[in-house]
Amino acid sequence: GAWVYGSVMADYESNTRDIKVQYTVDADNSRVCYVGGLPSDKVDTSGCLMEVGSITISGQGAFNYQANNQGYNKNARTIQVFSTAAQSKMYEDCPGCPYKDFKQYYDYYGEFDYANKWILAAAQGSSTSFKNGNADFTSYDFIGRGEAFKKGTAYMSVWMYVIRELEDAIDDCNVECDIDNCNEDAVHAWDEGVAFYTGSEEEKDGSGSGALLYSLADKRCANFRTCGPEGDSVSGTSNINIKIFSEFAAGQMNLNLGNCDAARVNKDRISELMGVPLVQGVLRYAHKIDSLADNSEKSKAEGAVFAAAILPRLHACNSNSAQIVYNNMKVGAVSTSFQDVKSAFEANYACMGITCADVGNLYNSDANTFFTGISQCVDTSPLNLDRIAGYLPGTNVVDHSLIDLDQKAIEEQIKVGTAESFNVARKIYEEGGHSKSFAEITLDTALVNPVNKGTSVIGESADGAWVYGS
Repeated sequence: GAWVYGSVMADYESNTRDIKVQYTVDADNSRVCYVGGLPSDKVDTSGCLMEVGSITISGQGAFNYQANNQGYNKNARTIQVFSTAAQSKMYEDCPGCPYKDFKQYYDYYGEFDYANKWILAAAQGSSTSFKNGNADFTSYDFIGRGEAFKKGTAYMSVWMYVIRELEDAIDDCNVECDIDNCNEDAVHAWDEGVAFYTGSEEEKDGSGSGALLYSLADKRCANFRTCGPEGDSVSGTSNINIKIFSEFAAGQMNLNLGNCDAARVNKDRISELMGVPLVQGVLRYAHKIDSLADNSEKSKAEGAVFAAAILPRLHACNSNSAQIVYNNMKVGAVSTSFQDVKSAFEANYACMGITCADVGNLYNSDANTFFTGISQCVDTSPLNLDRIAGYLPGTNVVDHSLIDLDQKAIEEQIKVGTAESFNVARKIYEEGGHSKSFAEITLDTALVNPVNKGTSVIGESADGAWVYGS
């Protein structure tokens, strides 16, 4: 009998009976509606509307309702949709379309949903049919396919969607704002980008253990001694995260002030910096395979997916360099030369908007020194560091950040390593589980007046708790 809060998901005309209500998720996450493709032991309906009950729609009054289908609680946000909606949201139907970063990836792969096609090929053990950068997973078992699957979801699909949200914020930015909250839509889109970059499990100060891009940057900085404010430590927050969050904060301020061109500069810098952990990932596994003689399927698959996530950006700078990296790191590569891969990247750092100091040099934590036999990449100009420890969203994007719980759930299933668990992982990938939960219900009586998207809704869960939504 607890209250459930939400909001109406779309605009509905009067006399409408079939509506969708999105649940409101607050920072404490005390009551949630986790459904979608999750296995039964991970489903949590404590924050879902009961099957039959009553809701109160703001400005409309109370309505009795019943669920209009058996699986009435669903997820509208999935990691798969981040890729399958890319053609519309990043290439054709946006004011700033095509977005620069996405166009590089489309031009390279020749597919709008390149990430989705990579992920599904890894999930089912098949091959891609890209213009460039193909992958044949038919010879991989669950270990290699699992690495390509779970890293593809985070570092290909979510990665590009973060950039999409920042672009969307700039599309919404109004340079002629002269009233408070004029750019609220722009700030919300920007906040969504931060939520998708970070997820829900990094804690308020970033010290948590997430599954998305913030976590990746913190992992890779330990391998290259680029952690901390000075980028010279093997522990703590990645220097890349420190820089990115400085840009996040500056971008939010610029959007609030209507400084749209300045926000564009922030977005471009964030995009450049987001490529650093991917480059580090390629270099790390190229070194493990070549110099440390690690020929495991796991390491080869990890190297291949990191390469797939950054190759289009390298290709936009130099197609020959991209081909060198692909030949050395692709799924099924005959051989791998760490030096060739390293040289191909370093020759294009300036074009990619990154530096030797950003990437760092491979560090042997066991010996407490840099790996020997590797030429150190050194910049000719000093590094300019930004120093902001955290980011305060100006809008509620808690629900958006929960997408990392889908990523973790996918990884849990892949770790089981069975055909059934891979099917569950794919189901979570395609149907979601934690983010943007909503209910499809049919009102016993039709709406008296039109109701706008975002209108708050209050109902009751099966155990009597209030459920909030819109």
